[in-house]
Amino acid sequence: MARSVTTQHKTIATVAAWIVALLIFFPILYTIITSFKSEQEAIQGFSIIPSGTFESYAEVQAQSGYFKFFFNSVLLSVGSTILALLVAIPAAWSMAFAPTKRTKDILMWMLSTKMMPAVAVLFPIYLIFRDTGLLDSRIGLMIMLMLINLPIVVWMLYTYFREIPGEILEAARMDGASLWNEIVYVLTPMAVPGIASTMLLNIILAWNEAFWTIRLTTTEAAPLTAFISSFSSPQGLFWAKLSAASTLAIAPILIMGWFSQKQLVRGLTFGAVK
Repeated sequence: MARSVTTQHKTIATVAAWIVALLIFFPILYTIITSFKSEQEAIQGFSIIPSGTFESYAEVQAQSGYFKFFFNSVLLSVGSTILALLVAIPAAWSMAFAPTKRTKDILMWMLSTKMMPAVAVLFPIYLIFRDTGLLDSRIGLMIMLMLINLPIVVWMLYTYFREIPGEILEAARMDGASLWNEIVYVLTPMAVPGIASTMLLNIILAWNEAFWTIRLTTTEAAPLTAFISSFSSPQGLFWAKLSAASTLAIAPILIMGWFSQKQLVRGLTFGAVK
């Protein structure tokens, strides 16, 4: 029997949720506000009233071509996501529908790799990229982003696939479906919400990755994270320009997240309620 919830409890929960949401979003909001200030106004102190100037945006665009970095971010995030799905879907299928006694150990090992500090493997990764000619290349960075997000993608898809009845796949096999047809035409369409949410989450993670994108690129393959870091110089931090660059970098992913929030929630709760 479901527990009844009073109007007072709903109101308190709603207010608390809004407070938490505002606290989380405020740094982003203040960054956007600061981007519409002059450098002099930005360093004067805390103020939530912008002067409404577009000076910082004009200087950012004049100093660095935004669209080159934007194109690299789109290419790297989407490309690494496609590569991750090509590897993760068959891997998650095998772990969900053909498990062995080592399956759980492998899953835990994959997840444990996310606990390793990235700086611990920076030197060997840098040497590998240097010796193979992948430094400052889009394909090299795409592969790197795919590898660092692959454990999360496999785990999420494994969770979604576990909710799909195995009898459906067995019926497809009895009808003569090959392994490829089973994955492509039976399993994948049934897990579209989960795959879509995994894809969106991976794009967000790849878009926001700064450690590897800054250290493995210089100019040719540099995405928007490198674009932001270019406004931190030995002469100091230019807060208004840095805020304008940050706003330009986060705007596309904020817009995408806003329009795809229903799909994200649906996918992230896939199989939670039966």
